[in-house]
Amino acid sequence: MNTIWLLVIVVGVSFLATGALRKYALARSLIDVPNARSSHSVPTPRGGGVAIVLSFLVALPILAWTGAITWLLALALLGAGGWIAVIGFLDDHGHIAARWRLLAHFGGAAWALCWIGGMAAFSVFGQDVHLGWFGYVIGAFYLVWMLNLYNFMDGIDGLASVEAICACVGACLVYWIGGYASLGIAPAMLAMAVLGFLIWNFPPARIFMGDAGSGFLGLVLGVLSLHAAWSDPVFLWAWLILLGVFIVDATFTLIRRLLRGDKVYEAHRSHGYQYASRKVGSHRPVTVAISAINLLWLVPVAILVVMRYLDGAVGLILAYVPLVLLAFKFHAGELEVAKKS
Repeated sequence: MNTIWLLVIVVGVSFLATGALRKYALARSLIDVPNARSSHSVPTPRGGGVAIVLSFLVALPILAWTGAITWLLALALLGAGGWIAVIGFLDDHGHIAARWRLLAHFGGAAWALCWIGGMAAFSVFGQDVHLGWFGYVIGAFYLVWMLNLYNFMDGIDGLASVEAICACVGACLVYWIGGYASLGIAPAMLAMAVLGFLIWNFPPARIFMGDAGSGFLGLVLGVLSLHAAWSDPVFLWAWLILLGVFIVDATFTLIRRLLRGDKVYEAHRSHGYQYASRKVGSHRPVTVAISAINLLWLVPVAILVVMRYLDGAVGLILAYVPLVLLAFKFHAGELEVAKKS
């Protein structure tokens, strides 16, 4: 099957599946009802991210069978992504204790790392770093953090969706510039799967992604970044830059909450993007603004890194400094009562 046609089909399947899941959620009363820790004000169905999961995972064997991607990558994403989606789906329908969720997350990460070979060597300020077997340990923590931070950042309409699309489009561009255009097929397919869902999720959202979708996206994006590093280590730096908005906001917020002694596994609304959405009184301006940051700032910096005009670590610092300043400006991690007007 022609890859272009498959991309179109994936968008359509994702769109139709999201509509079906919305009906299912309404029939089963799977509704996010606003509370004191919510960023939304209208009861909204949840669980639409399953459409992303299904449309993307079904495409993977086709891509592998046609040689567009390797079977190793396909098996890594099918096993780990499917497993994480199932855990998220079960959590959406009830509740799984945090310790068991975390154990399941590490299990999914281990599966993916075994198929892609762990972490490739990379360069830091011109010095090559070879992690060997320790790369599996670092890689597991990286994937679990990516999975959970994506869950944390899925708090306002359309944000997690546009972040994934922008990162995937940026990755396709840097792959093409770096001479590995074929690596862009998997992220392009993921972007199309998310696009079909985003039509329903763009502010004001008619359905939420849910843990099944957000955890899946974080895991898959993390796996794609580690897999690409085996072709050229600079691509890992590029992915870390492209995902900078989520990485900085989530990490900055977590560190502040840890230092304050908060129970970090409890729901809250103290991320920078949540403060920003309350300040402007709407989700849409924040989602659009973050899209602009991704496309107009982070993508160009990632391109400079891949073109070797910037060292990967230098490019990462350059990209993250304004994001850290924004985290300060929008009080990421502060108690809501301490919010400044």
